[in-house]
Amino acid sequence: MIKIIGQNDELFERVAFSAYSVLELSGDASVELIYLDEAEMRKLNLTTRQIDKSTDVLSYPNLTRIMPFTEENYPFDFDIENKDVFLGSIVICESIAKQQAEEFGHSVLREKAYLFLHGLLHLLGYDHMEEEDKKVMREREEEILSKVGATR
Repeated sequence: MIKIIGQNDELFERVAFSAYSVLELSGDASVELIYLDEAEMRKLNLTTRQIDKSTDVLSYPNLTRIMPFTEENYPFDFDIENKDVFLGSIVICESIAKQQAEEFGHSVLREKAYLFLHGLLHLLGYDHMEEEDKKVMREREEEILSKVGATR
C-alpha cells in the first residue's frame, strides 16, 4: 500500500492503490504531497533544477532503485514508526493544474490526480526523456487512471 502524507483526496488514494496494484508493488510505502502557488513553484524549480519558470508538477525521489518495500531492502529508508518506506515528495502547482484542467476539458481534481500519478511514477523510477520511456510511462498513466475512472 502507498500512504499519502499531506494534502490528500480520496481520488488520490484510489490512484495510489491502483498504481500499487498495476505495477505489482509489495510492502508499504509513503509519499509526501505538497501544493504550491506559481511563485513558490518557480522558486523551487530554480533552486533544485536551475530552471527559472513555474511547472505543473515536480517530484523528488528518495530511492535510487525500486524493490519490495521492506525494512530488509531499505534499512536506512524504512520508517520504524510508520512501518513503511518513504518514496519521496510530489509538488503540484494548483493554479497551473486549474489552467490545464480547463485547457483539457476535465475537472481540476482529475488534473491533480494525473499530476499526482505522474509524480508518483517518477518516484518509482519512470521517466519520459526518451521516446520509448515516454510511451511506457504514458501507457501506465492511462491504465492506472482508467481503473479509477479518471480518464479525460
